[in-house]
Amino acid sequence: MSEITFNSVLETLLDPKKDIPQAHLSFYSDLDPKSLRLFLDAWKNAPAKSKTLLLDKLTAYLDEDTIVSYEEIGRALLDDPDADVRARALGLLGESDDPRLVDKFLEIFQADTDLAPRLKAANLLGEFILLGELEELDEKRLRKLEEALLVVIRSDENPALRRAAVEAFGYSGREDAVAVIESAYEREDPHWVASALRAMGRSHDNRWDESVISKLLDPDPRIQYAAAEAAGELSIEEAGPILLKMLEDEEEDDTVTMAAVWALSQIGGEDARAYILNMLDNTDDEDTAEFLENALENLDFNEQLNQFEMLSLDEDDDLSGFDEE
Repeated sequence: MSEITFNSVLETLLDPKKDIPQAHLSFYSDLDPKSLRLFLDAWKNAPAKSKTLLLDKLTAYLDEDTIVSYEEIGRALLDDPDADVRARALGLLGESDDPRLVDKFLEIFQADTDLAPRLKAANLLGEFILLGELEELDEKRLRKLEEALLVVIRSDENPALRRAAVEAFGYSGREDAVAVIESAYEREDPHWVASALRAMGRSHDNRWDESVISKLLDPDPRIQYAAAEAAGELSIEEAGPILLKMLEDEEEDDTVTMAAVWALSQIGGEDARAYILNMLDNTDDEDTAEFLENALENLDFNEQLNQFEMLSLDEDDDLSGFDEE
């Protein structure tokens, strides 16, 4: 068996008859300038099908391996003439917190000629707004992002893009974010309601608890899914029994079921643990079992985090009455 080299990896990319093996994916990680030039030279001549296949596999591999990084490829392909490539390139940059990317993401969000890259850019802008709220992005850039999102939200642009902007704006601590979310929530269109619920979850503001709870048993699975996600993000304890009731419904949509399980892993509680363990004991599907094991790990993590925060609060209380002599 011949040794895999970066050149042989690129040769495979250029061959329309060959699949892209899993073993090749790590070779695209953390490319140095010389390797990036070789990649881009090969990219010009690669078949379109191979391009999308590679980018999809790299995106999936990012979720499996926390060590790899494809930022160099993502950045290099943001100006690719193919809109599908541009959208997938943005997907490779989802973990980046480099503020230098903000202006490029804004440019794509505001002016790209195709919808798919604009939608991806909107999602990434939301992540940078979150960084701004955490004071990890300068205020000038944060305000610029928020204003750009508001312009689209209040425009007659494509509804899907406006909804993506609402979801991204949910991270903002600005008071007008409340009005934006309320306006979306009050629409009759389930797509808008679902986007409002996602924005509520991202706000981490418990003013929305009752609105989220009221949609957990909505007959529309899109709304139920978004409500379950929001309940988990907001750690709404009162949602726990309702989520368990959702899980007992045998006719429940599979995606809603998974969202409810994950929400329970965020909220915690012995009933949630018992139910997830029971589901794990009664499944023969490997993917489902892996998901449930991850949910249990997430439940453990969140409960340990809550205990740590409670301990920290107790220590602060103890120190509050301490006076130095």
